[in-house]
Amino acid sequence: MVDKDAGPATLHYAHGEFAVLKAGRFVACAVTGRPVPLEVLRYWSVERQEAYAGPEEARQGLAPAR
Repeated sequence: MVDKDAGPATLHYAHGEFAVLKAGRFVACAVTGRPVPLEVLRYWSVERQEAYAGPEEARQGLAPAR
């Protein structure tokens, strides 16, 4: 039996929380492309609606374009 929730999730990011729009176990980091399991997801951008694997990736993803 295939677990249909084993793949990527689709989320809506809000301040301090996110809503699951499509069930899944992870989202991709916007900087590295690495999968980030939902249970450890702590960094995202509300404005850009994207997730980050950790604080360094969030800093890189939120840095102004040069």
